[in-house]
Amino acid sequence: MAETNDAKTVVLCGVGGQGTILAADLLAHTAMESGYDVKLSEIHGMSQRGGAVNTVVRFGNEPVHAMVADAGCADCVISFEMTEALRNVSYCKKDGFLLVADESIKPLPVLTGKASMPSNLENRLAEVGAVAIPAGSIAAEVATVKSVNVVLLGALATRLDFPISAWEDVISKRVPPKTIEANLRAFHAGYEFAKEAK
Repeated sequence: MAETNDAKTVVLCGVGGQGTILAADLLAHTAMESGYDVKLSEIHGMSQRGGAVNTVVRFGNEPVHAMVADAGCADCVISFEMTEALRNVSYCKKDGFLLVADESIKPLPVLTGKASMPSNLENRLAEVGAVAIPAGSIAAEVATVKSVNVVLLGALATRLDFPISAWEDVISKRVPPKTIEANLRAFHAGYEFAKEAK
């Protein structure tokens, strides 16, 4: 069966505990709510806190058959952490875009002294055209620090054609009931920041 040419690919990357998998779930369901065929696939992941987590969401107007996750295949890479952004930038197409939370988390090898963090992270990401989102401070201001993932989805929403109402409906249905209002505030704050930054 031939693959649809209009399929879009989004790679979400971060570390365990940041809500990367929930963000991918919300993105996939919003795409479905917006009438697209959707495939969701974890490339690799260690769900415990600190392990790298990568997830791919593909969606299109026609059936999506392949879960391609090769270099240069992603229309968007959305990263929850700067080191993971640098590690995954190769997935981004030449005309794709990279959204990055301006957070740096030291992995266990760095904490134990067996490795060091990459140098000049901000400059290196700026050189490849990354858009830095102060997701942590936005989340803390309007919701809770646990809402960083939804702030980043708000930023992503400025680049996709899904109705805002679809995002709102999915968030309201798929996050814990007590966190709905906070997550909606986080989503809209991320959206407004990215709209101004474009």
